[in-house]
Amino acid sequence: MQDLPNLILVGPMGAGKSTIGRLLAAELSRDFLDSDHEIQARCGADIPWIFDVEGEAGFRQREVQMIEDLTAREGVVLATGGGAVLREENRRRLRERGTVVYLFTTVEQQLKRVAKDRNRPLLQRPDREQVLREMFDLRDPLYRATADIVVRTDRRSPRAVVNEIVRRVQRLVDPLQAKA
Repeated sequence: MQDLPNLILVGPMGAGKSTIGRLLAAELSRDFLDSDHEIQARCGADIPWIFDVEGEAGFRQREVQMIEDLTAREGVVLATGGGAVLREENRRRLRERGTVVYLFTTVEQQLKRVAKDRNRPLLQRPDREQVLREMFDLRDPLYRATADIVVRTDRRSPRAVVNEIVRRVQRLVDPLQAKA
């Protein structure tokens, strides 16, 4: 399956982008990249620190440059940060340089998955559910507008999600072979 384009995972925090991305990359014998991890490695600082010092706007500018750099590579699986779709230049770059898969999950599932995570600056508030609902309302249309494929992750194993992604992307690349 080396003829597949870059596979780019978008979706909210807690959708499983990193976990599913690693499995998908292994399944396809590709490199796995995580834009948030790459930003941290390049800066030598974690995301909460970047938010504290530079604010969300500073972080988003770093994210634009990282998306530009990472999508220029070939044959990769890329997990983006949940807010990467907020900038039009990111949405355009993601669409141009790969097949975009929106990992859809509900706010209820997000709350369960990120309950103990302290590395998410936007959730360091007592009204986490309200914050997630507001982000969903803003971002879901952007994820959908950017994505080639939407895959639901709620109450599914990461392996089942990976298998569905591989099947559906193969259908996009070669519809006749996928029916055989």
